[in-house]
Amino acid sequence: MAETKKRNTKKKINSAVKRARQAIKRRTARMAVKSKLRGTVKKATAVKTGDALSLPKGEQLPTAYSQIDKAAKKGVLHKNTAAQMKSRLAKAVKKV
Repeated sequence: MAETKKRNTKKKINSAVKRARQAIKRRTARMAVKSKLRGTVKKATAVKTGDALSLPKGEQLPTAYSQIDKAAKKGVLHKNTAAQMKSRLAKAVKKV
């Protein structure tokens, strides 16, 4: 069996180092947006079961729509994914 060499993962070129830093920053920002989005959608779907946490029943869906649209605008979600999420959310809330 041929032995594999360990790859040196340390970046040596300044532009590569900077790109790695930028990627980390962008990833954490996207994760924060997605996390907030998931929480908002969860609260909106919780309205149907009656255990909504903070906002009154009428304000949950528009707030969730707003968060989905913001995520799509920032490029965190594709526009078709955002539309699909809004459709499924409306369908779930309508089931009540």
